[in-house]
This record gives sequence, C-alpha cells and structure tokens, in this order.
Amino acid sequence: MAVGEASEHFNPVRGVRLSSTHCGIKANGDDVVLVAFDAGTSTAGVFTQNHFAAAPVQLCRQHLQDGLPRYFIINSGNANCAVGEAGMLDAMNCCAAVGVSAGVPPHQVLPFSTGVIGERLPADNIIEAIPTLLEGASEDGWMDAARGIMTTDTRPKIATRQSADGTFTITGIAKGAGMIQPNMATMLAYVATDVVASTGTLEPMLTESVRRSFNRITVDSDTSTNDACMLSATGVSDVDIDADPERAEEFFALLLEVMQALAHGLVRDGEGATKFVAVNVVNGPDTDYCLEIAYAVANSPLMKTALYASDANWGRIVMAIGKTRVPLDISRLDVYLGEVQLMEQGQKHPDYTEEAGSSLMAADEIEITIDLGIGDVHETVWTSDLSHEYVTINAEYRT
Repeated sequence: MAVGEASEHFNPVRGVRLSSTHCGIKANGDDVVLVAFDAGTSTAGVFTQNHFAAAPVQLCRQHLQDGLPRYFIINSGNANCAVGEAGMLDAMNCCAAVGVSAGVPPHQVLPFSTGVIGERLPADNIIEAIPTLLEGASEDGWMDAARGIMTTDTRPKIATRQSADGTFTITGIAKGAGMIQPNMATMLAYVATDVVASTGTLEPMLTESVRRSFNRITVDSDTSTNDACMLSATGVSDVDIDADPERAEEFFALLLEVMQALAHGLVRDGEGATKFVAVNVVNGPDTDYCLEIAYAVANSPLMKTALYASDANWGRIVMAIGKTRVPLDISRLDVYLGEVQLMEQGQKHPDYTEEAGSSLMAADEIEITIDLGIGDVHETVWTSDLSHEYVTINAEYRT
C-alpha cells in the first residue's frame, strides 16, 4: 500500500554517478549501490541518535572527519548492527575494497547499511560486486539506486529541483517505510547538487533542512539504528553559494523542497499506510511544546487506527493532547479536522456533525489542526495511519 502517486522523474547531477546490482543479500532485486563523486566534492552528513548506532554509521562518521569522500557503498537487506567487532571489520573491508578498485584511500569511501539487525554482513558478496558497480556507474543511475536501497518500501523515493535559470540542480533519493521517527534524519537519504559549496556551508543547511523535514515525520515512533542523511556538492556548476548570499538563499529554499518531498514520500509509503496525515499545532509558546503535542497525536495507536477506519472519533485527538506533560490551558483549545471545527475552547463545537467529520476522515489525505491559543509558534508533523497490513509486514519481516 502507499498513499498518492510517486514521481520517477529526476534531473541528473553533474559530477555524480550511480549504479546498483544484486549481490545476494536479499532474495530478489538489487541490494547494493555505489555512488561516485568527482574529486573535490564536499559532503555533510547527519546520523542516528540511537545508542545502537550500526558499524557503518560509526565508520562513516570517522571517514567524514578524515577528508572529502569520493564514494558511497550502500547495501540493503542487512543492517550490519549489533554484531560486535565483526561489524566494523566488515564495513572497513568493504571501504578498502572500493578504494583498491577505484584508486582512492579507504577513508574516502563511506559505508551505509539498512535491513535486518543482528546478523553478520555478507561482506564478501558486496566486495565481489564492486567491479560491476564501478563499471556501471552512470549519471542516469538515480532511479536504479533508489530501488537498490529499498527494504520494506513498496516504491522508490526520488525528488528533484532545478534553479529558475537552470544553472544548478538538486536531486535526492531516500528509503524508509517503517522504523520511522528519525530524531535526526531518516532511514537513508542521499541528496546531491552541482553548486560550489564548502562543507562548512553545507552542514548548517543540511541540519536545518533535516529539522524541517525528516525530523517532522513519524510512521511508528521508532528511530532506526542506521539512520543517515547525506548532502554532497560537486562544484561542477558556476553557482558558488559560498560567495553569493542570494544564490545561497535560493539554493536552500529548493533544498528544503527536496527534503520535504522525500520525507513525505516515506510517510506516504509507510508500512501498510492508507492515509497521509498532517498534524498542525499552531499558536503555541515554543517549538518543543508544539512538537510534544503534535507527536502525541501522530504516534497514538488509537488515533492511527481511527484514521485507518475513517472513524471520526475526535475524542482520541483529545485524549492524545491531554496525555502530554506540557501545561495546557484547555479553555483556549480549538481543534479542526480540515476546515471543520471539532472543538471550541475545549468543548465540542455546537455546529459539529458526525457526518462532516466522517466525510473528511474518509479521504486519503487528512489535516488535523490544534490551535493552542497561547503563542505564535507553528509546527507540523506528518504521519500515516495504522492498518492490519502494518502488523502483517512486521510480523513476517524475517520469514
């Protein structure tokens, strides 16, 4: 299942080449991806805050500090997590193998993994596939790469934007359908551009765009052990956002569009999802306060099952708001489902009807707005419903 139509359109990014192939980690489909960058490409990354950060995440952080990466090696089907020292050794061996074949030092290769936790990575399979990946790398390989990083995803996620004058491009791919409440990034996301930008310029832009995209989504409130989100700039275009503040502003606006499109794609393809839901909390005192309430509603199993059933049981929204630990002035609280007002000043709105609520809840895309009436801060969290299929997917994940 998935909500809405997914785009498969993309614009290649000059200085980036991608390839994918099947190496036997998964039973079917491509399961290893290579991304190659021109020399001089700058890269910034953000990673999971899960205490069980996988070996590739740990090694990726180290290699980012050692210099400008030239290659990403990404596998799906195995997380390379919670397997002790063997996990780090396997990740290092994969990086070394890419380095030998490509003629770069191992620290210029960044490893990424996603899939089942607690099983040894079949590194030999990946290493054997590296010559094929290097030979097949192409600027047109984005869609194959988007498919190659999928696990329980039902479709690839890709987003692309170009500047109004066509002088620079931003394109990104992401994977993730479950174990999604990123708490920094998402399962895996890779965004590239051909602007000129230093790592020092990219890092704050990545952090802020992630904060407003991947850090505002949830499928099931779980943070993966392997989350990583990368932003790379090849510098092939003539647009220098280090030197031109106006172009930097233009670039960031388009970057945010790409990040939000990818983040929304994860929610729309959430495991078993049939609804795409925006939870808006408006007129709050600060960001944390608004997010506390938004996530309480977005993650409530009772609320999510009501969404799946198209049940206008707005009492579940009230319950979820009320269970938060923030101080709450109920007498100021207004709640809306789309344009229909459910509550006014903490009570059922006198004009609300079950028919109006049910009609809106039956839609594929739903908007819930909670007006706190105590400030001027607005935040939105995007989520999905909770269906029978979610349970089936996760009950049968390893069988």
